[in-house]
Amino acid sequence: MSIQINHIAVAAVDKTQSATFLASLLDLPEPTGWGPFLSVRLPDGFQFDFAEPPMHGAPIQGQHYALLVDDAVFDRAIERLDAGGVTYWPDPQQSVEGEINHNHGGRGVYFDDPAGHHFELITAAYGSDL
Repeated sequence: MSIQINHIAVAAVDKTQSATFLASLLDLPEPTGWGPFLSVRLPDGFQFDFAEPPMHGAPIQGQHYALLVDDAVFDRAIERLDAGGVTYWPDPQQSVEGEINHNHGGRGVYFDDPAGHHFELITAAYGSDL
């Protein structure tokens, strides 16, 4: 049996703001809505379904999401993070603002979305340099 992740629900203070942020950053199609969700679909069919918590104003615990992207998407994302004044770091410890890493034979960056989730973009999968 084949197994793959199809979608994940992501809590957001403002689902429109979070979904639009991710779609714009990565040149993805406009988010689409259904039920309580605003969905961002990746080219492989995986979907981030952004939703506001049922209890308005409930605190959101930031989660980590890593996306493998090609060099062109990475470069455009860095340009957009810079243009939007979004802080990014080379590591999850947030050691040096405005830097990227060169781990695993590629490049990587960490940043937070508007809801406080911790996103990572990488151009080489972990272990690809082994």
